[in-house]
Amino acid sequence: MNDSSLVDAYLTHLAAERGLSAHTVSNYARDVRLLLARIDGTTFAELRAHDIRRIIATLHAQGLSGKSLARTLSAWRGLFHYLGKRHDYTHNPCEGLRAPKYARTLPRSLSVEQVTHLLDAPDDTPLAVRDNAIFELFYSSGLRLSELATLKLGQMDLTHGEISVTGKGNKSRLVPLGKQASIAMQRWLAQRSDTGDYVFPGRNGGHLTQRAIELRLKHRADRIGLDAKVHPHVLRHAFASHLLQSSGDLRAVQELLGHASISTTQIYTQLDFQHLAATYDLAHPRAKKKP
Repeated sequence: MNDSSLVDAYLTHLAAERGLSAHTVSNYARDVRLLLARIDGTTFAELRAHDIRRIIATLHAQGLSGKSLARTLSAWRGLFHYLGKRHDYTHNPCEGLRAPKYARTLPRSLSVEQVTHLLDAPDDTPLAVRDNAIFELFYSSGLRLSELATLKLGQMDLTHGEISVTGKGNKSRLVPLGKQASIAMQRWLAQRSDTGDYVFPGRNGGHLTQRAIELRLKHRADRIGLDAKVHPHVLRHAFASHLLQSSGDLRAVQELLGHASISTTQIYTQLDFQHLAATYDLAHPRAKKKP
């Protein structure tokens, strides 16, 4: 099997066996095919650490950011891990290599007051009832946009206030449905006329598209004059950072978000520190004292 066929087999493995989304598989495909284009006649079996280091250095010199290189190197490492397990490769030339350091940007979030303003905006039109259910669900449960858009009725247990979600890598988790989200959901289901399985139906028997949800959220934020860039992932970030501020339980936040690694969740500790630092600056007598 040539290297191009090995790449195709790896991508099929990611989609069919690991259950990664089409968007994620597309990102992996871009990264591993970049490697295929850069090895200059060398086969995967012949690659060594110094070859990978040279390619990474070249890409960095050409302007690829440290963050992009870290993601790319992770994809390559995963490819060779797969080749070792399925195709008897005896070494992984990416093991032990690190991408250039980069400044990790914090995710945008909203304050509790901004979220309250967004969710409590008065509007009783049928479309707003559906939107309220969507936005309350985002903030109550911290779902990913793709998870919310494809949510089915059978995944919800309104009696116990729980939702069963299958996220990245086909990993299932239970997330809470808070009181306000339950009320908003019950109002929406009472007027929902579609007979399909999706909680938020779209056209032709499918689900509401992710783009449609993004536009509805932007419309709400613009209508109430919210002074912040608002998109669905911001509500997921708000869920995580506000919960961490209240509980301090990083492991619980990791479970609720569906993060495979707690290092991904730890970014919210920095948001939490920023919140505490701002509170200190506003409230502490010594912080307010003029020099």
